[in-house]
Amino acid sequence: MERLAPVERFLRYVRIDTQSDENSGQSPSTAKQHDLAKVLAAELKEMGAKEITYDKKHCYVYATIPATKGYEKAPTLGFIAHMDTSPAVTGANVKPKRIRKYDGEDIVLNKKKQIVMKVEEFPELKELVGEDLIVTDGTTLLGADDKAGVAEIMAMAEFLMKYPEIKHGKIRIGFTPDEEIGCGPDHFDLERFGADFAYTVDGGALGELEFENFNAASAKLTVYGRNTHPGSAKGKMINSILVAQEFQSLLPTFENPAYTEGYEGFFHLDGISGNVEKTTCEYIIRDHDKKLFEKKKAVFAECAEFLNKRYGEGCVQAEVKDTYYNMREVMGPYMHLIDHAKEAMEELGIVPKVLPIRGGTDGARLSFLGLPCPNLCTGGANYHSRFEYVHVQGMEKTAELLVRLVEAYGIQK
Repeated sequence: MERLAPVERFLRYVRIDTQSDENSGQSPSTAKQHDLAKVLAAELKEMGAKEITYDKKHCYVYATIPATKGYEKAPTLGFIAHMDTSPAVTGANVKPKRIRKYDGEDIVLNKKKQIVMKVEEFPELKELVGEDLIVTDGTTLLGADDKAGVAEIMAMAEFLMKYPEIKHGKIRIGFTPDEEIGCGPDHFDLERFGADFAYTVDGGALGELEFENFNAASAKLTVYGRNTHPGSAKGKMINSILVAQEFQSLLPTFENPAYTEGYEGFFHLDGISGNVEKTTCEYIIRDHDKKLFEKKKAVFAECAEFLNKRYGEGCVQAEVKDTYYNMREVMGPYMHLIDHAKEAMEELGIVPKVLPIRGGTDGARLSFLGLPCPNLCTGGANYHSRFEYVHVQGMEKTAELLVRLVEAYGIQK
């Protein structure tokens, strides 16, 4: 049989701008996400997939790879990836370029603008010497998060349609919008999807396998100051920018993304804007441990309360909203998903790396909604960055992994 070929699809998909927008208040948050949804629905139809649904209102795509004859009673397995890219860096006019047999040296992404991906700063590159990489031109993100996952699922689907002798149960495919802003599952039709369990294909380096993620909250800090002429401001002015800085200084210094790893949580100041009279700060709060998560949210509120006592009630307003929770809480009865994934990886010569997700996926919320959904690797790295890249052989191996998992669940109930 021929090799699975996700890379050609990936190179097409990343040229479609699907950046989401956390401030739009719409669903999908950006209309341009429909551009990729339409392409995927058309390609699924062309390859012969069944039960294709394109949700024209909310921008979801669903499809079925029918069960092999005699395997109709096997579990229905789902695969999910998201179509949007992060608001952190522009996804417009992506210019991917392929590096063949990477030599282990610094990678010049953009000679004119002197943008270089340095091995000193990204030492994991040393593990990919001799392999092929796809990088950006340094002016945009690449979109491997999660168009690599989309491409791998599509390659798997095409392969299964082309080779019906591969035995499997019913396979359901789902592509979602707005995962990057925490809204991917908002309008996901679980009943229509109809899978017994699923995998999100939204991870990082080859071999990563994840069934634990952060408990997550978004937080908004609004500081109201009092302006007056600086020449006569003594005892009168309250500079909201400085009060916001003071709030940040009250948070634990080392509970910050730049100082944390593994299971360690953090407070992350993600955006700030304002003037003397009003300053707004956007935070995210994360922790794998539910008790520590609740404690972090309490600390956030206590810091606001402290400043209100200093500057007057109402000066500082803190709003905290839970986003998703650690899927580990509900994965206990479904560890066969992890066991099968590890076995399939080992059969393909992939070293499984079971890690906690230092972020979230659609699978976190979907797991709590009743669809157990751990996360698989894609081969990508440096997400949400102009230094994002994808490992070509890692993408190909991941697509093979999906086929192996399909075969693993191709058994009678």
